[in-house]
Amino acid sequence: MIRGKAWIFGDDVDTDVIIPGKYLRTKDAALWAAHVMEGLDPDFAIKVKKGDLIVAGKNFGSGSSREQAPRALLEAGVAVVVARSFARIFYRNAINVGLPLMEAEPVVREGEVVEVDLAAGTVRIGEKVYQGTRLPDFLMAILQDGGLVPHRRKQKGLA
Repeated sequence: MIRGKAWIFGDDVDTDVIIPGKYLRTKDAALWAAHVMEGLDPDFAIKVKKGDLIVAGKNFGSGSSREQAPRALLEAGVAVVVARSFARIFYRNAINVGLPLMEAEPVVREGEVVEVDLAAGTVRIGEKVYQGTRLPDFLMAILQDGGLVPHRRKQKGLA
């Protein structure tokens, strides 16, 4: 169960606003986290706290295939992204780096406390429960292991 404060974003949030290209000259994930979502909310990186979550509309993570976008969110403390739908490459990049996602359409106000149960595929806001799309078991296993690289190491007995 993931429980945190909701940050609300709309439709078509692309990877250029999640982490602007000018910060991609480095591999410093802390720098990415310091500038995450600044294309939509310049103060987001200062306001977001570890364990908070993002609730967005359709096509979250569209645009370029940069893996840095989900890594920046994860490094900033975002515990899960709930959206109506995700761009395919972002979706898999997020799973690969260990950022949980859920497709669902909850009605939520910014700042409300939201509970996400990845195993059940549900989002709870107060007494209201919204059914989302549960991740397949093989993707849940990757997330539980912390991402694709740790998952593969575990499978090979290297972890």
